[in-house]
Amino acid sequence: MKSDKLGFFVVLLLLSSSTCLAWFGSSKHKTSTASEQSSSSSSSSSSPSFLNRFRSGSSVVFPVHGNVYPVGFYNVTLNIGHPPRPYFLDIDTGSDLTWLQCDAPCSRCSQTPHPLYRPSNDLVPCRHPLCASVHQTDNYDCEVQHQCDYEVEYADYYSSLGVLVNDVYVLNFTNGVQLKVRMGLGCGYDQIFPESSYHPVDGMLGLGRGKSSLVSQLSSQGLVRNVVGHCLSAQGGGYIFFGDVYDSSRLAWTPMSSNDHKHYSAGPAELIFGGKKTGCGNLLAVFDTGSSYTYFNSNTYQALISWLTKELAGKPIQEAPEDQTLPLCWSGKRPFRSVYDVKKYFKPIAFNFPGCRRTKAQFEIPPEAYLIISNLGNVCLGILNGSEVGMEDLNLIGDMSMLDKVMVFDNEKQLIGWAPTDCNRVPKSRDISI
Repeated sequence: MKSDKLGFFVVLLLLSSSTCLAWFGSSKHKTSTASEQSSSSSSSSSSPSFLNRFRSGSSVVFPVHGNVYPVGFYNVTLNIGHPPRPYFLDIDTGSDLTWLQCDAPCSRCSQTPHPLYRPSNDLVPCRHPLCASVHQTDNYDCEVQHQCDYEVEYADYYSSLGVLVNDVYVLNFTNGVQLKVRMGLGCGYDQIFPESSYHPVDGMLGLGRGKSSLVSQLSSQGLVRNVVGHCLSAQGGGYIFFGDVYDSSRLAWTPMSSNDHKHYSAGPAELIFGGKKTGCGNLLAVFDTGSSYTYFNSNTYQALISWLTKELAGKPIQEAPEDQTLPLCWSGKRPFRSVYDVKKYFKPIAFNFPGCRRTKAQFEIPPEAYLIISNLGNVCLGILNGSEVGMEDLNLIGDMSMLDKVMVFDNEKQLIGWAPTDCNRVPKSRDISI
C-alpha cells in the first residue's frame, strides 16, 4: 500500500457552459428553505425561539466506520433526498464541498455501495453565495444563470465535476429531535478516480472552514454552532460531530493560524522528539482527515529519519526495504502482531503549539500514532515526506496521528482543541465528559 488517501490540497476550477456535460434546463428553481422540523417536535423550526433553543446547545453525532490500515479511510452514513436514502461519504476536514456521485446522467462514476444519487430539481443559481463560496471568489462567469457548475480536484488527482443542488438531509440531533434540513451539495456526474485513490463510497463529506461545508450551512440556519469535531479509534470506527459535544475545559487549545484561512492549521509550532527539543521550529501544521498518514516537510522529515536511525541502532530490528507498504519499514526476529510489540523501541513525538493563555499546548504523537504493522508483520513509519507530494513547507497531521483523541475545530472562536479519550464510546447526548 504505497499510496495514501490524501485530500488536503483542493483546487477549484471555474467552469463555463461549454465544458459542462450535464445541463438541467431552465427549470423554476427554489431558494434554499429553512430547516423543516419533523413530526418529532411540535413547534416550528423556523421560529426564533426554536432556533435559539437549538443553537444554545444542539449537536449532531454520526458514527464513523473504517480505519487507517488496511482500509485506508473513514466514512459516515448520511440520509439525503426525498424520500431519504442512505449514502456512504468519505470524511474530509481538508475540503468544503459535500458531493455525491450522481445520475444526471453520470458520465464517469465509480462503483458505489448504493444506487447513484438522483438529483433534486432545486438548483443552486450561479450567483448564489453558496456558488461563490465553492469557487472561492466573487469574480466568476455565469453563462448559465440558473445553475452553479463546479469542479474539485484533490491532491491525489482525484476529481469531481458537477452542479450544485439543494436537497433534504435527515439529521438526528442529540436532544432527540429529528429534522429535515435543506442544504446544498454537489451532484457529481463526472469523477476521475486514480486506482490508488478509489474507495467504495458514494461521495465526499466536506467539513472544512468554507461557507459551503455542511457544518457552516447548518450554522447559518441557526441549528448548531459552527463547530466540527471527530474522534477516530485506533481499533477502527469512532464518530464525528457538529455543534457542542465537549467540555471545553478538558481540552488543550491553540489558535487557528491567521496565515491560513482555508484549512484547520495552527502554528508556529516546535517539534519535540522523546521529550527533547529538536531545533525544528516555526512549523505550520494542518489537521486533515482527508489524509490517512502524517506528512512532514522535507527538512523535518529528514531530521526525523536521522533521530530514528540513531535511536534504533543496536535494537533487534532492521530496515526491511523489501516491504513496500510504506517508504520505511523495519523487520524483527519474528513478525510483529501489534504496534505494542515494538513501541518500546520508539519514542513519542510532539508538536508544541502556542496556547491560549501564554502557555504551550502540546499535541503528542505516541509511537502507536505514527507506526503501523504491515501485512508482512513488519513495522512501518506512517510519517511521510510531504515535499514529495507538493506540500512544500507545510506539515500535515493525518488520521493516524489523531487516533484516540477528540479533535474540535471551533470556527466561531477560531480555536483547535484536543484531548485523549475513548473514541469507541459514541456519545448519545451533549453531556459528555472527555
